[in-house]
Amino acid sequence: MSEQRREVRIREWSGKFLRILNIRVIASGEVPAQSTAGVLFIANHISWIDIWALKQLHPINFVAKSEVRQWPLIGWLAEKTGTIFIERARRHDTGRTANGMEQGLRDGKCLCLFPEGTTTDGTELKPFKTGLMQAAINAGGTVRPVAIRYPNPDGSPNVAVAYEGETTLLQSLAAVLSQQEVVVELHFAPPIPATGQERRHLSHLARHAISSLLHLPKHKAPEIHGDPPDVSP
Repeated sequence: MSEQRREVRIREWSGKFLRILNIRVIASGEVPAQSTAGVLFIANHISWIDIWALKQLHPINFVAKSEVRQWPLIGWLAEKTGTIFIERARRHDTGRTANGMEQGLRDGKCLCLFPEGTTTDGTELKPFKTGLMQAAINAGGTVRPVAIRYPNPDGSPNVAVAYEGETTLLQSLAAVLSQQEVVVELHFAPPIPATGQERRHLSHLARHAISSLLHLPKHKAPEIHGDPPDVSP
């Protein structure tokens, strides 16, 4: 099977998976064309749903903690759909991952980081870890910020679907299935050229774009350097 056909199959499957769970995806802003290549997407992180919502829209490979491999079904799917796994306990693995990301971007692949390093309930945006953003700078690529939001029918944040804290995967899935419909909004900000940027500044630009789209308080949060992002669930 060709790489192009494989990506089409992954997008189709991701869409079916979300429909089975009654999850509806709404994309807005500068939504990437299918021809978009060599882009590092940067997004806030709320749920394991984030991955499949983005995958059904565009062929994207994610960077995830190695523990995700062990998750029932989702871990297997993540591995089969091109996820780059990183050993968080091994600091030298950051360099290996960054090199792999840089090569992937040079080869035209689209990648995605969740640089907060954890999930939230969607009502805040944590500081960004900047280490792996260097891959986009080295590759002379482009960063595309994406603001992810789960709204209730009244517009308030649907915090019940957040996969955070001590919530287990089964509890998270049960919370999703208990709702008549889950809506996930993907707001795409304008692209940011990474060439010649300093990663702290690049991180600040991406974080500001996401915070603005989510209409979160304009407080300043420091970026965290060096440590790899705890990218999924």
